[in-house]
Amino acid sequence: MSNDVIIYNTDDGKAQIELHLDNGTVWLTQAELAELFQTSKQKERLVMGTKVIELYPKNLAKIKIPLPPKKIQVEIVQILDKFTEYVTELTFRKQQYSYHRDKLLSFENEVYEVEWKTLGEVLVKGRGTKITAGQMKDLHKEGAPIRIFAGGKTFADVNYGDIPDKDVHTETSIIVKSRGIIDFEYYTKPFSFKNEFWSYSSDNEDINLRYVYHYLNHNKLHFQNIADNMQMPQISSNDTEKYRIPLPNKAIQSRIVQVLDNFDTICNDLKIGLPKEIEQRQKQYEYFRDKLLTFAAEGVYTDSTAQHSTAQHSTAQHSTAQHSTAQHSTAQHRQDLIKFLQWVFGPIRVTLGAVADYSTEKITTDELTSENYVGVDNLLQNRAGKEEATYLPKNTKVNVYNKENILLGNIRPYLKKIWFSSNIGGASPDVLVVQNQVSDCINSRYLYHILADDRFFEFDMQNARGSKMPRGDKKAILTYCFVLPMLSEQERIVSILDKFDTLTSDLTQGLPLEIAQRQQQYEYFRDQLLRF
Repeated sequence: MSNDVIIYNTDDGKAQIELHLDNGTVWLTQAELAELFQTSKQKERLVMGTKVIELYPKNLAKIKIPLPPKKIQVEIVQILDKFTEYVTELTFRKQQYSYHRDKLLSFENEVYEVEWKTLGEVLVKGRGTKITAGQMKDLHKEGAPIRIFAGGKTFADVNYGDIPDKDVHTETSIIVKSRGIIDFEYYTKPFSFKNEFWSYSSDNEDINLRYVYHYLNHNKLHFQNIADNMQMPQISSNDTEKYRIPLPNKAIQSRIVQVLDNFDTICNDLKIGLPKEIEQRQKQYEYFRDKLLTFAAEGVYTDSTAQHSTAQHSTAQHSTAQHSTAQHSTAQHRQDLIKFLQWVFGPIRVTLGAVADYSTEKITTDELTSENYVGVDNLLQNRAGKEEATYLPKNTKVNVYNKENILLGNIRPYLKKIWFSSNIGGASPDVLVVQNQVSDCINSRYLYHILADDRFFEFDMQNARGSKMPRGDKKAILTYCFVLPMLSEQERIVSILDKFDTLTSDLTQGLPLEIAQRQQQYEYFRDQLLRF
């Protein structure tokens, strides 16, 4: 049945078409079948009916199709398939852009400082000109310097003198199209607009007006809902004047604008979509838009949303190669996204599961010794590291740990048992082996200090199960949230904290060494004094 077309009527009276290809079944609508078989003139004669559209075999039998040589047919199919894939990609990219734009413009529980102001507080409102649709049509001249905006996509280009000079705006502005379909237009050239609209400009050095435009565009539905509740769909200037917007610092505003403008260009500029450019760049662009889903509205990058994003991206792909690429959610991809988010926002908040995972690799205890086997009993309390194991299970599979892994005692978290590994070995199931998955973005020693902090152990205890012998919740631990600065700042923090560790706990340096040396001095002089 490969490469056959099957046409039949369903129980609800609709014509259904199946196109069976070597790589699976494709479901077609009548319109899509018409595209396969005939020109636009034949389309009108192909389907019949009004409420129930039906497709009759006798009509199909009358259709004449051109049959060039097979080689030419193959070339035509390849060209049309590529075109279809390209159009599908453009549609998908626009959907992804919209979603990621929404997430990038969410400012809940942010690490960086955001001030909320109303438009009326920070922008300057402009008035339009009194003009009718008929006058706009009469005055319109192609290439004239002043653009007059009306509803929807309607505009007229007019000359100076056609409308009062006082109604002409030369400042960069956002035009608010307040009737019918609510919209916002960002414009940098001389303009005016029908007097039922209004505009906003800025004389505030701390505001990037393009950022405000993106934020209003992101929230168009809010204003459309207000308009739809009116007898005639419209909003008032009061609706925008009192509308509050988040204002991060100017540098972050500018970076957000740069990102969203680039996304907009990628989605809408067809000149970028050259076949070779699509092949080389498309996955790169889509990856960052897709992975921005992981940066949730509260400003936290979580692994769970990253996995969801990958699945969503994979579903949208149609070829095996694209599908396998989408499934290849590697550490490098995560690192690229974290660096990208840090570039936009500075320090970001991440969950532990977004940057690390538990070891699942196994090793038998027969391959271990008391020196490289770690059970919860030979992890020392209060971050004191570990001691040599006094018990080694026989012929038991345990989790592998590598150098610079973090080993956590998962029983009675309040004991604060944690060790930064200096060798390779195995750990019992009651010891969690935390492995850094994004080493280009997070210093493993910085991650150790995060998990050695009292706040982590308090979090672990809050989610622990059991009373007499509380056990940490592995899933909950991966949701622990902390601030991730740039790698250079992490290294500075690690340097300071490691010095503190050395001063307070290292037996070969610092206070413990000094105490030991004083103790030896005391014992020496005591012995000398007690010799008679």
